[in-house]
Amino acid sequence: MSDLFESLKVKINGNNLRIVFPEGLDERILTAAGRLAEDGLLVPILIGNIEQVQEKANSLGVSLEGAEIYDPNNYLMMDELVASFVERRKGKATEEEARRILLDENYFGTMLVHTNKANGLVSGAAHSTADTVRPALQIIKTKEGVRKTSGVFIMVREDEKYVFADCAINIAPNSTDLAEIAVESARTAQMFDIEPRVAMLSFSTKGSAKSPETERVTQAVEEARKMDPMLILDGEFQFDAAFVPSVAEKKAPGALIQGDANVFVFPSLEAGNIGYKIAQRLGNFEAVGPILQGLKRPVNDLSRGCNAEDVYKLALITAAQALQQ
Repeated sequence: MSDLFESLKVKINGNNLRIVFPEGLDERILTAAGRLAEDGLLVPILIGNIEQVQEKANSLGVSLEGAEIYDPNNYLMMDELVASFVERRKGKATEEEARRILLDENYFGTMLVHTNKANGLVSGAAHSTADTVRPALQIIKTKEGVRKTSGVFIMVREDEKYVFADCAINIAPNSTDLAEIAVESARTAQMFDIEPRVAMLSFSTKGSAKSPETERVTQAVEEARKMDPMLILDGEFQFDAAFVPSVAEKKAPGALIQGDANVFVFPSLEAGNIGYKIAQRLGNFEAVGPILQGLKRPVNDLSRGCNAEDVYKLALITAAQALQQ
């Protein structure tokens, strides 16, 4: 695991990337932000009352030298953010409503990213996923050609690294959704020095069963290939045919993937969520994520049960995503 993040540090170091932490009074956030600033890897931007944030940091013995603190109630460039928000929402918010909305730390932080005052955002230590993702979808929105955001886990065990998707966002993706998830997951894999070989998973391998569910996956394979013709991708596969060469030889002898996949796209959220947790609990893999993908600018969601180390690592990932974009 240390190698995974050491490579990210090398990539982002010296780029002066700025990452927003809306939960500036949270002990875990402050501890991680202090460490990130001390390491010189990025500039943490903490949101909250400046005196309260500084006092809390002092009580924890955390130095915020190299970090910045912004208070939505006393932000000198709030008029600019308000005008940009009103324009972005296209008639869905008046100026008065925008001023009220932007007092919310997640909306305020997301606007800092949207207006290029920051490169990415990490939240969720004290907020729900909806509180973190909703402003991102309303303000930052998805990348050109991408209809929906999705969530992946990097599964790590010693030297092994795999990408599992979508394990966090889309409950019942259609074929286009699955194709987008596959292409975006391949790009995420590259960020972690994984040369993507993408398997589209099902309960069938290359037509061994026929149903609307399997046809949705085979259609996704065709769509993904049109989206990125250079991508090594195939399916539909049962997991063993995607992962075990001897099984692939028997079940899918002519496939591009011969039991050597490292990016696995599950056909539904329930399959992906169950799959990564089985690998985590029975296979002793560490699950890094969820990492949100498909947005124009990176926003990532912490678990409310996270610790300072989780915050630190997700900030590195967010900075690497910003650099990649």
